Amino acid sequence: MPDALLLRRAELLDGRTIDLRIRAGLVAEIGILAPGAGEHVIEAGGGLLLPGLHDHHAHVAATAAAMDSVRCGPPEVADAAALAAVLGRAGAGWLRGVGYHESVTGGLIDRRWLDRVAPQRPVRVQHRSGRLWIFNSAGLEVLLAAGGPVPAGLDRRRGQLFDDDGWVRRTLGSTPPAFTAVGASYARYGVTGITDMNPGNDDDAARHFAHARASGALPQSVVLAGMLALGRDGLAPGLALGPVKLHLHEAYLPDFGAVVALIGAAHGRGRAVAVHCVTVTELVFTLAALREAGVRPGDRIEHASVTPDEQLREIFDLGLAVVVQPNFVAERGDAYLADIPSGDWPYLYRLRGFSVAGVAMAGGTDTPFGAADPWAAMAAAVSRRTAHGQILGAAEALTSEQALALFLADPADLGVTRQIAAGKAADLCLLDRPWRVARDNLSARLVRACWIGGRLVYDRVDESPA
Repeated sequence: MPDALLLRRAELLDGRTIDLRIRAGLVAEIGILAPGAGEHVIEAGGGLLLPGLHDHHAHVAATAAAMDSVRCGPPEVADAAALAAVLGRAGAGWLRGVGYHESVTGGLIDRRWLDRVAPQRPVRVQHRSGRLWIFNSAGLEVLLAAGGPVPAGLDRRRGQLFDDDGWVRRTLGSTPPAFTAVGASYARYGVTGITDMNPGNDDDAARHFAHARASGALPQSVVLAGMLALGRDGLAPGLALGPVKLHLHEAYLPDFGAVVALIGAAHGRGRAVAVHCVTVTELVFTLAALREAGVRPGDRIEHASVTPDEQLREIFDLGLAVVVQPNFVAERGDAYLADIPSGDWPYLYRLRGFSVAGVAMAGGTDTPFGAADPWAAMAAAVSRRTAHGQILGAAEALTSEQALALFLADPADLGVTRQIAAGKAADLCLLDRPWRVARDNLSARLVRACWIGGRLVYDRVDESPA
C-alpha cells in the first residue's frame, strides 16, 4: 500500500466536491489538493464518498457458520418438497441447515419429520429466529452419546432444543469458524465496522475476534456486546466493549428482579444494556425493568419489532436508543401480513415514528437471521415493500437520506452521525455515482471501493458501473 493516496473529485453528503488525502491510515487533508510526487491517485469522478457503513446488530460467528450451511427457508426454500430435497442430499457427517421457518412446511417440523426425509446422516436445522435447533434421530444420538448433563431446553421426543447453542458447540467440540468470508463480504458492501450482538460473547469469543482482526481475516472494527463478565480485563486493539445483551423470550420471561439487578450491575461497570424485544410483552417488561433500574446513556432496544404509540413515547421519555432491522419488512413482510392481526401492522418495524419522536435510531441487519446487505435494508426502509410487492406500514417509510443515516450512526453514540474529517481514521466507502443519482437506486452495486484504516479492502474500479 502506498504511503499516501489521493482521492480526486469525490462528492461529500453535503454536496461539496473535494479531494481527500489518506496518509498513515488517517484522513490527512480535505480540500482542493495537488498530487504529491509519486503519490497514488484515484479519480472518484464525482462519486459519493461516505464514512464506512456500520452494521449495528450482527452475529458474526453465526454468519460465518451459515456460509457453510444449507439454506432451509424463504426465499431459497419455499415448500416442504424443496426442504426435503435439500436435507436429503447424500454425504457424510453433519448436515447443518439454517433459516427454516414454519411457513415452509405449514407447521413446525420435528425429529420424526427429519427422519423421514433425511435418515442417513446426522442433521440439525436452525429456525430463522436463531433460538431453536431441530435434530433428526441420528443427530440426537451423536449429541447424547457424548454424555454429560442434558439441557432443560431439549425435548428428546421432538428433537428440539431451545436457547442453548453453547451446549451443542461444547458437546460437538466445535471450534469457532473462520471470519475471512464474512470480512470480505462486508467489505463489498462498504462496511467498515460491526457491532456483534451475541448474548453469549465472553472472553473466549473476544480472543477469537482479536485473532481474526490481527490476522486480517476480519478487517472491520468490532464493538463486542455480550455477557456481563465480558472484557473485565480489557479487550484487544480493534475491539470495543459494547453493551450487556439481554435476550428475552415472551414465553420464558426471566425473574423481573433478576433483570433489574443485571441492569444495575451492567451500569455499575460503566456498560449499557441492549435488550432483545420482538413482542409488545417483551417491550413492556423491558421498559418496566429500565424504569426500575434507571437508564444510562447507550441503553438500547434491539429490534423493537412491535411498538405501539404508548411504548414509543416511553422509549423517548427514558432516553433509550433503538436498533432497527428494516430488511425484515422485505424479507419477512409477507409472512407478517399473513400471520399478524391487521391491527398490529402499523406498529411493525417502525422507523419514521421513532424519527419523528426524536428517538436515536441505528440500523442493523441481524445477519445471518437477516440478509447481511445494509443497502437492501436501506432500500426496504424507503419502499416498505415486501418480497411479493405489498406495502407494509407506508407511514413508517424513511427518505433515502434517513435510511443511509441508520448505518452512519456512531456506534459509541447512536444519536451522532459520523462525518469524514481530517485526523479521523480513513474508514471510507466510495460509490460509483453522485448521491442525486444513487439515492433513487440504493444497492450494493453502487459500492466502488472501501478502505479500512487507509487500507484498500475492496476495489471495483475496473468493473463497469451497474
